[in-house]
Amino acid sequence: MSTLKPRERDAIVQALRAGVVPKQGLRHIQVGRVREIEELVRDMERIAEGGSAIRFVIGEYGSGKTFFMNLIRLVALEKGLVVMFADLAPDRRLHATGGQARGLYAEMARNLSTRTKADGGALASVVERFVSQAHRDAEERAMPTSALIRERLAHFEELTGGFDFAEVIRRYWEGHEAGDDALKSAALRWLRGEFTTRTDARKALGVRTIVDDASVYDQLKLMSAFVREAGYKGLLVGLDEMVNLFKLTSAQARNANYEQILRILNDVLQGSAENLGFLMGGTPEFMMNTRRGLYSYEALQSRLAENTFARDGLVDLSGPVVRLASLTPEDLFVLLHNIRAVMQDEATMIPDTALEAFMAHCADRIGEAYFRTPRNTVTAFVNLLAVLQQNPGVAWSDLIEGIEVRSDQGDDLSDVDETAGATAEPEEGDDELISFRL
Repeated sequence: MSTLKPRERDAIVQALRAGVVPKQGLRHIQVGRVREIEELVRDMERIAEGGSAIRFVIGEYGSGKTFFMNLIRLVALEKGLVVMFADLAPDRRLHATGGQARGLYAEMARNLSTRTKADGGALASVVERFVSQAHRDAEERAMPTSALIRERLAHFEELTGGFDFAEVIRRYWEGHEAGDDALKSAALRWLRGEFTTRTDARKALGVRTIVDDASVYDQLKLMSAFVREAGYKGLLVGLDEMVNLFKLTSAQARNANYEQILRILNDVLQGSAENLGFLMGGTPEFMMNTRRGLYSYEALQSRLAENTFARDGLVDLSGPVVRLASLTPEDLFVLLHNIRAVMQDEATMIPDTALEAFMAHCADRIGEAYFRTPRNTVTAFVNLLAVLQQNPGVAWSDLIEGIEVRSDQGDDLSDVDETAGATAEPEEGDDELISFRL
């Protein structure tokens, strides 16, 4: 294991205690999912070679969907791709008429990341990289930089919305050359989808269109082409909490969003998209429910149906749907081992027998569910280690004997972004929660 920085350690511990995925230090705790990761790495390579890919990451609440998607995000960054990740929410979805789709795009644009700026906010550096390279090449060819930018983005005019996209990039260069920070800021605002009216965009940049609800997917295709021109390998778009589409009360709104998913799926599977990949995370109910899920839309059901030959323990990871299998007991033991290494030093580290006793106790109380959805088990283990750290005189065996398992449907441990005000409805038979009676 590579050296763990204090900042990474704190981020991991705080995130795990809250039951969310840490954005830093994932390599220190990652276990299992080897075949799934290998398959997604091949997708990243396909995108880098000019192809496209789409994956639906499906798993129960707490099964590790968000962790897995964040891990693939890091892989994509290492492969030289640009990533745009966001969570769907009641005010952010793929298709809408009241600004919710534009809101989703704006969130993705704010979270745009590159290898050197992995925490988001990298859009300005991507645009700067493109115009700086164009300026150097223009000097070598003894021609105006604006003319070279126009030449390199000429093919954008063949794409929907491409003319205005190229014009905004040229306006950014003009602001860069003239030292006009207001013009540069306006160009970045347009690229981030922050203009709400065409009048404001025309006044600030001289363009007649903006990123609106109807043009989000077209804008993503333009962005994938642009990052390629800027020297990156491609674009990976990550959309988590797709269950929010399942929760839409309006059948018309759900179907409109599913039509947008179908459009994306068709473009990817038919090879119409280039250097572009999609990663979508959701629950089995979001996928398979025939009344409100993706399977309620016949065209999607036929394209996403499982391979009927993949049964009796056989798997097929080549299709668009990746079902996250349960962690094995061995995987969970390694996970707890890694968490112990993150939180404790050698002098105070609890023995392996403590890990075995903790797992045995969980197995006795809640059965195989703690392998299937490990989030609650991990949170409980982190709480155990936190108490041991702050109470040096307490023995781990006393704490493990004091574990109480209770079923509480009122506690929401869904993957939905709580900061967006979205809550997931606990599924029938949702996992029991582990708490410590100390």
